[in-house]
Amino acid sequence: MADPNTAIAYLQTKVMSASPEELRLMLIEGALKFAIQGRDGIVNEDYEQSYLGFSQCRPILLELINTIRPEHDPELAHRVRSLYTFMFSEIAQAGHERDVERIDKVVGLLEYERETWVMLMEKLVSERAAGRTSPSAAPVAEAREPFSIQG
Repeated sequence: MADPNTAIAYLQTKVMSASPEELRLMLIEGALKFAIQGRDGIVNEDYEQSYLGFSQCRPILLELINTIRPEHDPELAHRVRSLYTFMFSEIAQAGHERDVERIDKVVGLLEYERETWVMLMEKLVSERAAGRTSPSAAPVAEAREPFSIQG
């Protein structure tokens, strides 16, 4: 079994050396991981696992909402904020009602968001390599210093 201190040190190094785009991807992946954990807890009737998963997913979704920067594209920022707000509400309600279908919809949205964010990151890398990055190519979100994610 791996030493927990080593894993924590690795994660801290990974976070501290990540670009803002990579930090946002980590948040999306964390929200996805914990939404799935919560879903699996409901399916397996392990309500402690479900509670822990949803309890960790919600603050990550709030962090994703709070790091949206409207100055680059206000309309897009509003739409993305609305999407995350919807996911937050659905996770809260579905966890309370133990509604796997609603959770599956959120999981699907988070998977799509992860794929979209990875494509954006790849585009930014290629534009930077070609020297074509402009202010309009900046992401609509920023990553702040992350909060603690357990699990």
